Amino acid sequence: MVNLNRFEEKLNNGEFVIGPFSKTSDASMIEAMGYAGFDFIIIDLEHGPNSILNAQNLVRAAEISHTFPIIRVAELNPSHIGKALDIGAKGIQVPQITNAEEAARAISYAKFGPLGERGVCRFVRAANFSDKDRFEYFEQANKNFIILQLEGTEAIKNLEEIIEVPGIDIIFIGPYDLSQSLGVPGQVTHEIVIEKMTEIIHKCLEKNILVGIFTDQLESARYWKQVGVKYISYSVDVGIIQEASKTIINAIR
Repeated sequence: MVNLNRFEEKLNNGEFVIGPFSKTSDASMIEAMGYAGFDFIIIDLEHGPNSILNAQNLVRAAEISHTFPIIRVAELNPSHIGKALDIGAKGIQVPQITNAEEAARAISYAKFGPLGERGVCRFVRAANFSDKDRFEYFEQANKNFIILQLEGTEAIKNLEEIIEVPGIDIIFIGPYDLSQSLGVPGQVTHEIVIEKMTEIIHKCLEKNILVGIFTDQLESARYWKQVGVKYISYSVDVGIIQEASKTIINAIR
């Protein structure tokens, strides 16, 4: 079983957690990165090549290596969210949230009643294919992590309303899309991008909402950790292995 304690206890104790996005279709890659010590893996169904079918085995690989499996769904859609949770994801990450109404819908799609309107089926992997007591399953499922991505100027404008929506576990800042919306595409360390990210972080922390960011630079990861970010998505598995490969090649040449 997935070791829920490592991920949740760290966050509950005020520690940070770190993990990569995954765009691979190879369960062995997920498993190996879990054994390396990452706290979570984000299986990417928005920009990655995977389907819900093979994502199920990627979730299994994360669990085997005691790593918290999160799925970034392709969009705010009840079927996408429900299927991701049905196959055993312990958290969902929903991209392109721009207002409070969308935030509330994401939470509703992820929760069973009376907290939401997630479609009910207990003949799924998350319920041990019906072997788990149905009421225990419903109760546990409603504790899955809900991570909402804010990635543009519209979300920043509506930030104070968004963070008032109950049920959000983590607000995640997507710096690349944010940089594009601010007119400096790809310049994730541009002063305007840093300013807006800092603004989001401070407002979330004032409401005791955990904040997450993506970075592919160690220096930036250290910086945002010091600012108070607790959920750090560091790079992407395929990029990590490519950089490690280059390091090896350059060291031998």
